[in-house]
Amino acid sequence: MNSKPIRVLLGDDHRIVREGLKQVLADAPDIEVCAESTTGAEVLDAVQAHDGALGVVLLDIAMPGRDGLDVLQELRKRWPALPVLMLSTYPEKQYAVRCIKLGAAGYLNKSADPDDMVAAVRKVAAGGRYVTPATAEALASAVGGASAKVGPEALSHREYQVFRLLTAGQSVSEIGAQLNLAANTVSTYRARILEKTGTKNDERMALLYPELDPNGTFLTHFFVNASPTGGVSTGVFPIDRLLFALDHVVGGILFGMQPGEAARQTS
Repeated sequence: MNSKPIRVLLGDDHRIVREGLKQVLADAPDIEVCAESTTGAEVLDAVQAHDGALGVVLLDIAMPGRDGLDVLQELRKRWPALPVLMLSTYPEKQYAVRCIKLGAAGYLNKSADPDDMVAAVRKVAAGGRYVTPATAEALASAVGGASAKVGPEALSHREYQVFRLLTAGQSVSEIGAQLNLAANTVSTYRARILEKTGTKNDERMALLYPELDPNGTFLTHFFVNASPTGGVSTGVFPIDRLLFALDHVVGGILFGMQPGEAARQTS
C-alpha cells in the first residue's frame, strides 16, 4: 500500500531544534519533512511555493521578525485548510489556549515525547485536533470563568505580543521596529498591559510572570547594591525581596539594601 506521505514544513529559527525534529519525524515512514524556514516571512513564502502540497506546518512561536502567532493568523487567512501545529518551550497554560483560539490544530511543547510528536502530526494531518492533557486543562480553565480575565489572559493578541517582548527585556523602540508599530503606539499598549496585569513597571511584570522567561534570567538574577558609602554587595534575592527592591530604585541605583534587609521589611 503506497499512500502519499504527510509533507511537513518546519518553521523554527534554531537549527538544532529543526535537526532534532527531522530526526524524530524521520522514524515515521509516512511523514516527510520537505521544507524548513527560519523566519515568519520564510514560512509564508515556503507555503506559497509548495502550492497546496503541504500536509502540516510545525511552527515555533518565538520566531524572528513576525512571530509565530502572527504567522499562524496569516496562514489561517490564506490557507485555511492547512493544519498548523504550534511548537514552543513555553508551558501550555501560557500559550496553548491563545494558539487554539487563533486557529492552531494543536500545541506541543518542544520537550514532548517523540512518539507524541509523531502522533500529533498524524492527528492534525487527518483533520483532527491534537490536545494534550495539559492543554485540555488550560482550555477548561479558560472556559471556566472569571479567573481567565486576570493578568496575561485578559490581554488582546497585540497586547500579548508587546507583553512578551517587554518581559524579554526589549525596549519600546525595539518592539516598535519588530512589530512595525510607532513608538507611541507601543507605549499605549504598554500602559494598558501594566494596568491589566496590575504591575508598576516592566521588571516587576517579568518577575511576576516568570513563565515568559524560560531561561530563568530574572529568577536567577544577581542584584548589585550600591550603598551611600560606595560599598557594593551581591546576592541572589527571592522574588519578594526583588519586588520590594524594585519599588525603591532611584535613577537605576539601589541605595541601602543589603541581602536579607528587604525580607525583614516585607515579612
